[in-house]
Amino acid sequence: MPLTTRSASLRKPPRIFVAALVTAALLLPLRNAMADQSAAPALTVSLVRPAERDWPETVPASGWLKPWQEAIIASETSGLRVTEILADVGSVVKKGQTLVLMSQDSVQADLRKQEAAVVTAKANLTKAKANADRARQLRSSGALSDEKIVEYFADEQTATASLASEEAALDSQKIKLDQTTVTAVDDGLITSRSAELGAVVSSGTELFRLVRQQRVEWQAEVSARYLSRISEGLSVDIDGPDGRPIQGKVRLVGPSIDTNTSRAIVYVALPQDVQPRTGLYVTGTIELRTTPALTVPETAIVFRDGINYVFTAGEDKRVRRVRVETGRRNDGEVEIVSGIDKSARVVTSGGAFLSDNDLVKTAGEG
Repeated sequence: MPLTTRSASLRKPPRIFVAALVTAALLLPLRNAMADQSAAPALTVSLVRPAERDWPETVPASGWLKPWQEAIIASETSGLRVTEILADVGSVVKKGQTLVLMSQDSVQADLRKQEAAVVTAKANLTKAKANADRARQLRSSGALSDEKIVEYFADEQTATASLASEEAALDSQKIKLDQTTVTAVDDGLITSRSAELGAVVSSGTELFRLVRQQRVEWQAEVSARYLSRISEGLSVDIDGPDGRPIQGKVRLVGPSIDTNTSRAIVYVALPQDVQPRTGLYVTGTIELRTTPALTVPETAIVFRDGINYVFTAGEDKRVRRVRVETGRRNDGEVEIVSGIDKSARVVTSGGAFLSDNDLVKTAGEG
């Protein structure tokens, strides 16, 4: 081989080496892009430090909305027919308002008869009194025997007692006449009606049921372990049936505990202007003493696999998933019992889209 040809073959690089260089040149931009992508922030987040609040300790409770007091309006007389009904379920009535009218014909006839009996008794008394007065005048003269004098005095006493008896019977008839008109025993709301037009009622027959003064209370069931810390006058927050909260006050703590459930009834008075429907089952909380609370926004809590977490950001702009124990909740915030301290920087939202050690961008950064 000539020398010149051999030298040229030595200077020419091998084909495999050239191919490797070309491949490396093509892959380098792709590797750089992947590296840039892995270093790109996963999400832009807002950070907040836990706040220190003074929150009241609360006791959870649940129970029924029931009437503060319920009045039963019943018939006080018997054997009379209902002739008119002037109220119905849902009627708001005033004390003394007429609700039912009953037939009065027989009662009025008995009343007139008794009035006549009183007139007769008065006449008999007048006659007996006159004879007794004459006997008193003639006692010393001896014109009347002692036996006759005693008789006149006895007749006067008998006539006096008879008149009193007839007048009492007349009063009874007047009361019976008044009882033909059934009235409301108090201001309130009628919740049930048993009165039927034309029915002949007996004494004690229930005609209406009334919520006195339209006052409704919450009979809340509370675990017995809290009873020693609950007293009259404590504030209560109730989740109203229409979604609006109701503020109440503890009126009475029940004196007994259910042996089956180990729960007691706490009676909570509601404001006069709040009149929810009775018979509804609602929940709420009873406020005890006020204690400090470390809080974060509820949106910062990430719930996974039955455990509460928050994401905290470090100086390297990477987030760490931290398990926390939560407590009270109030006005969109939740208490953190353990897991972080007040120096932590907590991701306020979007935690569901983050993973541990993700790189994030803080809102407001360029």
